[in-house]
Amino acid sequence: MSTKTRFAPSPTGYLHVGGARTALFSWLHARKHGGKYVLRIEDTDLQRSTTESINAILEAMTWLGLDYDEGPFYQTRRFDRYNEVIDELLEKNLAYRCNCSRERLDALREGQMQRKEKPRYDGHCRGQLVTDSEPHVIRFRNPVDGCVIIDDQVRGRIVFHNDELDDLIIRRTDGSPTYNLTVVVDDLDMEITDVIRGDDHVNNTPRQVNILKALGKEPPRYAHVPMILGDDGSRLSKRHGAVSVMEYRNQGILPEALLNYLVRLGWSHGDEELFTLDQMVEFFDIKDVNKAASAFNTEKLLWINQHYIKNADPARLARLLSIHLGDLGIDPATGPDLVAVVAEQRERARTLVEMAEISAFFYRDYEDFDEGAAKKHLKAAAQEPLQQLRDRFTLLDDWEKEKLHQAVTEVAGVLGLNMGKVAQPLRVAVTGRAASPGIDITLQLVGKEACLRRIDRALEYIGTRVEENAP
Repeated sequence: MSTKTRFAPSPTGYLHVGGARTALFSWLHARKHGGKYVLRIEDTDLQRSTTESINAILEAMTWLGLDYDEGPFYQTRRFDRYNEVIDELLEKNLAYRCNCSRERLDALREGQMQRKEKPRYDGHCRGQLVTDSEPHVIRFRNPVDGCVIIDDQVRGRIVFHNDELDDLIIRRTDGSPTYNLTVVVDDLDMEITDVIRGDDHVNNTPRQVNILKALGKEPPRYAHVPMILGDDGSRLSKRHGAVSVMEYRNQGILPEALLNYLVRLGWSHGDEELFTLDQMVEFFDIKDVNKAASAFNTEKLLWINQHYIKNADPARLARLLSIHLGDLGIDPATGPDLVAVVAEQRERARTLVEMAEISAFFYRDYEDFDEGAAKKHLKAAAQEPLQQLRDRFTLLDDWEKEKLHQAVTEVAGVLGLNMGKVAQPLRVAVTGRAASPGIDITLQLVGKEACLRRIDRALEYIGTRVEENAP
């Protein structure tokens, strides 16, 4: 049987980056072995599952580019199939009805905890006759002898003794099937060969294996990947910052950068840090995933993102950047060519949000000068060069960077100043800050009318400061 993996999120919220890494590992394993990748939505938790969460998961998968070959399948549309399997287990005496009250189960658990025993169901209804007309659950009749051996592709051999497992509920009183039953049936029907999931599912595995064996089926291969930690060593959560895949998109992270970062959380190929998707498929081996948990490092993600921004196609970056400019209330169609702006700014930003913020001046007048830049460069000594530049710019019909560079050079020469004494005050006047692309291309992209207007504003600012400092 060819390799087949699945990603099976529960739609009870956003797609967590931990889930995204699991999805990536499953996708890479399938692609590595020429297999298929299935997307399954495990939405049997009817109270917590929402359409919004389903859409968020689908949107995140599309943004990441993790294409699936089959699905999405929805468990809520497969209840008839689950009930068919439960009925089969009942007929073969591999499951039974249980009418134990909540009070009895609570008392049982409390007594076990007081005796410092592992809380579990005691099999009270195994030999009882419980009719289907009274409220009841269905429990799987777990073997009481022997053990379950899992040769986990990440954690190695794990042994579970059956006498430590209880008879888990496979159908609730309201008739809905439980997670451990639905997962088994789905993996069986969808012919899943490799289950790659978080290690929080390790304790579910022996239960699922026993159900599969009761049905006369061989279990898939399992690989349980460790959790992702925050920088403080606790499980990654919102208090550490962004944890949702789409939050990272909103913060200006490129999908290829996030995938590159996630694949390195617990997996490595020598000392290499940067991988294209094709290289990930070529080099990835699930058996090379580390058993230990990995800590999320935002600075490392930003470093990787900056690499991808620098090397991305400017036209594609422009399409992505336009969204973030829109978030700032800027219509990029009202200013210079966005591809040209990206070409000048892509080495100056670690995220698309940063790029939008440092590029806003190309499309609208800044609100205030950067205080430090203005204090340093918009002094009385800058008044004369700015005035001469304004006079020359006014006469320019050809607003191209070569002519603009020539004008700046000539003013510096006439006044006997080095270029910095002329270009820096001009830069602060036009952009509101001390850093920007080359002054000539900056002037060209901002445009003549805006440049003259902003130089006037800088001259007024200098004049006010001179008056305030006058004796």
